[in-house]
Amino acid sequence: MTFDFESFSEVRVLVVGDVMLDLYHWGEVRRISPEAPVPVVHVLEKSRVLGGAGNVAANLAGLGCRVTIIGLCGEDEPGRHLETLCAEKRIDPLFFKDKSRPTITKTRVMAQGQQLFRLDEEQPGRVSAGISDWILNTMKEQLAGCQAVIMSDYGKGLLGSGDLCRKMIRMSRENDLPVLVDPKGTDWERYQNATAVTPNLAELALLEGASIFENEETLQAAVKAVRKRFNLDWLLVTRGARGMCFGGVEEKVTRIPAVAREVFDVSGAGDTVIATLSAALALDLPFPDAAKLANTSAGIVVGKLGTQPITRSELASTHERNEATDQTAGVDHPAPLDAARIQVKSWRASGDRIVFTNGCFDLLHPGHINLLHQSRALGDRLVVGLNTDVSVKRLKGERRPILSEIDRAAILNALASVDLVVLFDEDTPLELIKSLKPDILVKGADYRIEEVVGRDEVESWDGKVCLVPLLKGYSTTGIADKVLSAKEKE
Repeated sequence: MTFDFESFSEVRVLVVGDVMLDLYHWGEVRRISPEAPVPVVHVLEKSRVLGGAGNVAANLAGLGCRVTIIGLCGEDEPGRHLETLCAEKRIDPLFFKDKSRPTITKTRVMAQGQQLFRLDEEQPGRVSAGISDWILNTMKEQLAGCQAVIMSDYGKGLLGSGDLCRKMIRMSRENDLPVLVDPKGTDWERYQNATAVTPNLAELALLEGASIFENEETLQAAVKAVRKRFNLDWLLVTRGARGMCFGGVEEKVTRIPAVAREVFDVSGAGDTVIATLSAALALDLPFPDAAKLANTSAGIVVGKLGTQPITRSELASTHERNEATDQTAGVDHPAPLDAARIQVKSWRASGDRIVFTNGCFDLLHPGHINLLHQSRALGDRLVVGLNTDVSVKRLKGERRPILSEIDRAAILNALASVDLVVLFDEDTPLELIKSLKPDILVKGADYRIEEVVGRDEVESWDGKVCLVPLLKGYSTTGIADKVLSAKEKE
């Protein structure tokens, strides 16, 4: 299946649902409390991300779609954080500020590379008739410029009214828009006539009973029955390590195997599925192809730590490589900056020392390998800042790079010495260094210490700058000139 991923920028999706603030405390544990048999977490950093329906919107924004989100928040600091996060991701927030309930906030304490516990601040309950009317009127005003609607139900109350849900679905269908629902609970009458509903296996079992786990035939029968009972065009069930399955009006149930890769965190994968599915359907992609893209997206985000959305470049490169090799295996990509920050915080909370080096790494040669091995030996984790294609062209000229940024990142990620690759567009990695705050900054010995970009910043947080000896006789520019000259002689 060929697909123009740039076309996602032409799509505008309306998301309606329970918006939350996900707050992470990143720290380390070195002792047990004398007050109770619990670990003492020394908090090193904090981060905030959009959660719940907000994460659905963040995934759409990551794909390049234009997004409007309708939800509730309190007149409080977490509510203001939600609006700030939306602005950073170019999401248009339309929030009803409800004085009677706080902004839903989930605080996760992370240490030693795992979640220790979670604190939930919320006051769930169905919204008033006045708020329901506001949601419907706001939605009506927004539908004209949309290509799809998502109802993200986290069971906190915004979509608790069956009458409200049915009116939202009817309004969407009357405007010829696909409306997709991420469900909660057993009252699926409110989702009647939706284009698609996307439960996970546990949510379907809650509706149909545990018997769906017995075998494939039982599950397929449940998919067919539920789809028909609620008059859905499609029912897509996510199954974790077993991928997903879906059924439509032709009564056939199709299975898609999971993308094979290491799983770090499954939180938010369902949000990624419904976001990718809706964006693809908005571009009139056939449902089976849209489901395949959604499955690929899910395979990428479960390889990330914490709630992190998909990006268009990740999905595009994975899809293209899978299609080219006829495989569904995942490929390691350059990490988006937000994802890199979270991963580095997790490593640091586990006591790892973070090493950073950077370069173009166009046409990887033994000199590069030697530099990377030496860098990795100085600490526990090696992060490589990689110049983007645009940056390389500015620095090296119009004929460079030879290999694209995605190919260069894939090669670096395949090396045992490299733990993370992050792209940067600027001529120098200064902003990236300031964002990731490595413990050790490495450059080749052809530099002088005072010439190293980021030296002052790294030393300001008690980090070190190290110069490592280079292998002589290796030059990417020399190799590239030979390649390009040979090509010109053909």
